[in-house]
Amino acid sequence: MEWNIDTLILLLIPLTSALVGWFTNYLAVKMMFYPLEFVGIRPIFGWQGLIPAKRRKMAEIEVELVLGKLLSVEEIVNRLDAGQLTSAIERRLKQVLRRIVNDVMQQSAPNLWAALPVQGKNLVYSRVELDIPNVVRKMVHDFQQNVSEIFDIREMVVEQLSKDPELINEIFLKAGAKEFPFIERSGLYFGFLFGLPTMLIWSFYQFWWILPLGGLIVGYATNWIAIKIIFEPKRPHKVGIFTVQGMFLKRQKEVSRVYAEIIEQKLLNSQNITHAVLKGAGSAQLLELIELHVNDAIERYVALAQPYFALAVGSDDYFRMKEMAVKRIFEDSDKFLHYAHDYANGALNIGEDLRVKMEALSPEEFEGVLRPAYKQDEWKLIIVGAVLGMLAGVGQLYLMLL
Repeated sequence: MEWNIDTLILLLIPLTSALVGWFTNYLAVKMMFYPLEFVGIRPIFGWQGLIPAKRRKMAEIEVELVLGKLLSVEEIVNRLDAGQLTSAIERRLKQVLRRIVNDVMQQSAPNLWAALPVQGKNLVYSRVELDIPNVVRKMVHDFQQNVSEIFDIREMVVEQLSKDPELINEIFLKAGAKEFPFIERSGLYFGFLFGLPTMLIWSFYQFWWILPLGGLIVGYATNWIAIKIIFEPKRPHKVGIFTVQGMFLKRQKEVSRVYAEIIEQKLLNSQNITHAVLKGAGSAQLLELIELHVNDAIERYVALAQPYFALAVGSDDYFRMKEMAVKRIFEDSDKFLHYAHDYANGALNIGEDLRVKMEALSPEEFEGVLRPAYKQDEWKLIIVGAVLGMLAGVGQLYLMLL
């Protein structure tokens, strides 16, 4: 009976190692992503998920991959066609412009506008509406030529990912949808295998340090091996009848599709781009562009309507009228640009373009899609696994000595 109990305890060593390997790997994965914000007492006593904690750095790495190697903002915006864009927004733009013309004229030339009969006002509206395609075409052309000054796409993506830890987590979790569960499961398998030599050594030598050391090795090695299997070897290698390649790298086509969908739907869509253009650091340059074309249009309308219109209104009111028109069009632009989102998303075609280019990356380049999630602080995860494994070994030793 004594022998049976000892044998049972001995057999528990690889089973415990398997459990330790699974738990340390499971915890390592969770610690990469959670909690989203720091929990504990700064700066030492507490934890924040490695990716949320370094989300700005992670975002910069991802942006460099996507925009530095795969997508060009100039190439993207040149896909916009002024005619189709006008068609998408024209109906709503006409409504907005009628209200702006009416408000601007009431404030800058109230007497003149009040004296103008309905037919005259309708002629003004019609003249403005007739010129819409011409003005939009010029503005789209100038925007495309000066997009790097107006729109900082890198800033937009980095800022959005920096303020939204759940989104950057989603990118890594979906890109590594099969790799992260594998890390957790592999801890169970490798933990059991590493537990067998520990069991064998313990059966002959019951030194107190064997179980803690075995636990430390299990916690360390299971994390390290799992990460290596995911990314190594980078290129396919023949081993007998088998072809061996890093798990993640073998899924290049699948990951490219998933990654491109997230980037297009959550980051580089027409809604986010429009918001960044109107509210971002380059909005002043956009305002200048609008001012140039709106002032040019007003000058042409006035020249056609009445050469002495500016004199009748007064130079100060005339200047204020143009200034107000520019400001109102800029401020109300989201009201009509909203109708261009469906067209713009289809025209920009970012998701499909990104998928094709990601599929064409070399394995070394493609590794950069997911590797930053590990590379920055993978040593911390491995050390944490080793420490937890050692503590589990100490606990196992305590039970052995009871």
